[in-house]
Amino acid sequence: MDYKDYYKILGVEKTATKDQIKKAYRKLARQYHPDVNPNDPEAERKFKEANEANEVLSDDEKRQKYDQLGADWQRYQQAGGRGGQGGGFDWSQYAGQGGAGGFGGFGGGGFGGDADFSDFFSSIFGGMGGAGGARSSRPAAGQDYQAEMELTLEEAYHGGPRTVNVNGKSLRLTIKPGVEDGQTIRLRDQGGPGRNGGPNGSLLITFRIRPDARYVRTGHDLTMDVPVSLFKALLGGEQVVETLGGPVKIKLKPETANNTRLRLRGKGFPVYGHAGQHGDLYLRLQVELPQHLSDQEKDLVRQLAQLRGETVSA
Repeated sequence: MDYKDYYKILGVEKTATKDQIKKAYRKLARQYHPDVNPNDPEAERKFKEANEANEVLSDDEKRQKYDQLGADWQRYQQAGGRGGQGGGFDWSQYAGQGGAGGFGGFGGGGFGGDADFSDFFSSIFGGMGGAGGARSSRPAAGQDYQAEMELTLEEAYHGGPRTVNVNGKSLRLTIKPGVEDGQTIRLRDQGGPGRNGGPNGSLLITFRIRPDARYVRTGHDLTMDVPVSLFKALLGGEQVVETLGGPVKIKLKPETANNTRLRLRGKGFPVYGHAGQHGDLYLRLQVELPQHLSDQEKDLVRQLAQLRGETVSA
């Protein structure tokens, strides 16, 4: 049975942080996911390898044991593959099977396979090893699955029912309003099957929110540009603004300047998990000049300019 270099599988250094490991795993999981690569045995193998590497390196206890094994494994190879403490490698501390001759079928593939994990993983973390090569009967949780879901800003604002397909299974879920870009939710019991009566894994869904040309989102606040006619800006008046929450009527003061900002409290983005709570909506008023003036309109503008002491072309 060959040694598995989990760091190499994920493409990270041995000093990698948990965040770096998580990022590398997600990239590989997306690349080799069975839904993306149907009927591709090589992609399926790499997907399982990435899951196994993440299972070990994302767990502090497993990672520490694995790192210790790596150093001992080198001593084992340097000793010519001799088992036991006399060869510089005490397999019993990993496999849980005491004795100097604890390798048994170690080099001959005598451990047997596993639907989710390799023999190497099972021999270290699943209680396999020893001359008999017996598998542990302890319950173990199933693998977590990763998925991404793309939403428009409006869909993230309102939330509601959605469907996600994972490993050929269609799941219906209800998204709470206010989900953020990059936010991950966990659906328990929707991952890989547990072993020996253990619980199923979880499905982790990461949301990706598409940019919206109308709004800039900053936390729970939204900012949008609102075109305003020159006449309303000069004389004041009412205007209806279409927002994600529906139409809102605003009142403009006379002589409103271009780029004036108005704050509408509670009209921003919903606060995730807190029903009824919203951020604020900021309006940037963009005064628009009238186009294609008639001769009569131009005369009126000249009269206004004269009243204001402005010199304009004839």
